[in-house]
Amino acid sequence: MWYFTWILGLLLACSLGIINVLRLEAQEAWDKEHISLDPLTQLMNKDSMIGRLKEKVDNSRLNGFPFSILTINLTGFSEQNEFLDYEVDTTLRNVADYLKEEVRAGVDIVARMDKQTILIAMPGLPVKTAEQTASRFKQDIFNKVKAPKNLAVEVAVLVAQYPINDSAFTTVSKEVENLLQMVCNKTHTV
Repeated sequence: MWYFTWILGLLLACSLGIINVLRLEAQEAWDKEHISLDPLTQLMNKDSMIGRLKEKVDNSRLNGFPFSILTINLTGFSEQNEFLDYEVDTTLRNVADYLKEEVRAGVDIVARMDKQTILIAMPGLPVKTAEQTASRFKQDIFNKVKAPKNLAVEVAVLVAQYPINDSAFTTVSKEVENLLQMVCNKTHTV
């Protein structure tokens, strides 16, 4: 009879251990999804975007899909126009809310890169579609987003085409750095 109690105790201990492991895994997943958000816009911050961007670029490169990056730059609108800080923050929040609704859920990544720049990574989007999307985003920010009338918005587009046997870049991190550097230099503005 004692062995029956011992087996029951062992099963209970194992089930509690499994529950604890599952709880810890759920907590880690929640932390990954929620802690890395920008407090103002509730978009990913720059550090978490870099990690996710590496994964997406690597996947696009391995599968031979194009990889598009769009930047929406509101830099200078608070200096050129005498907006108060809360107006700038409200405009950023409105733009972020609009983008959250417009991007492909589970595919695209949206992040606030610095004070007034938002980056959108869109894997699998070819050049023409990326340019059309950028134009639509820019037009919708002017028409649909509640923002000051004289808001200046710059939208830059960069598309990397990856043939399956591409050896132009040696590591994924260098690819990401090159993509971000090209975007920051505004290689193609819509």
